[in-house]
Amino acid sequence: MRGTSLASLAAAREQLEPVLTAAGEKSQVVGDELFTVVDALDSSGPLRRSLSDPSRPAQDKAGLVRSLLSRGFDPRTVDLLEGVARSRWSTERDLVDAVDHLALDAYLASAQARGALETVESELFQVTRGLVGQRDVRRALSDSSTASTRRVQLVDDLLEGKVDPVTLAVCRRATATPRGERFVPALVRVGDMAAARRHKRVATVSVGAELSAEQEGRLRRLLAESYGAQIQLNVTVDPEVIGGLRVQVGSDVLDSTVLARLADARRQLAG
Repeated sequence: MRGTSLASLAAAREQLEPVLTAAGEKSQVVGDELFTVVDALDSSGPLRRSLSDPSRPAQDKAGLVRSLLSRGFDPRTVDLLEGVARSRWSTERDLVDAVDHLALDAYLASAQARGALETVESELFQVTRGLVGQRDVRRALSDSSTASTRRVQLVDDLLEGKVDPVTLAVCRRATATPRGERFVPALVRVGDMAAARRHKRVATVSVGAELSAEQEGRLRRLLAESYGAQIQLNVTVDPEVIGGLRVQVGSDVLDSTVLARLADARRQLAG
């Protein structure tokens, strides 16, 4: 998503935030309603085209949303989706992806209202780390040829009663309705969203051997200085990592050599 669509998503998120603040722990209900709309849009090409058509008057598109959702949906959800329909989207896919993003925002806001957002972020990382080396399980969770009910049951068998309800709901959604995204990358994306809600950036670190607390502290400080933001380190030990260290922050991938150059640059600037 880029350009016009990104601006439209930012506007929708701004409109959503006071709704989530007012809803508090019940924000997950808003998320459920938004996911219902995502599923409807994914299953109906004509509806997607009608709501994303730039040649169609914005008021007509908003009216279509209201006519479809006026019964059974929270009025605040309907107002939000009217705003989404009025906005301009570069592609049909961008519109649906935006509603999906808003639904996940609502889930995370629910956890945040309970003071559990950091827990959810940590649990999502633990789930992805626990699947390292579990190739068959990862494949099963992303296998579209397997009934979604069986994939959800696998998630329940692994996680139910062991994680926060929002973590479980996100994992169920990621396997039941993948929308072209594999299970582990979907959880990584939601973890990044959770970190962003806590005003942090996520650094996914793969190392050949365990880092000491001192080493983690130095790495966190270096990345924080480089990116101008607080850093959440998610560390996984992988003996096959070349050079002993690999760090990914968003789309940036850094190895030991790059990190060494950054550290040298920082020392030179400081000197």
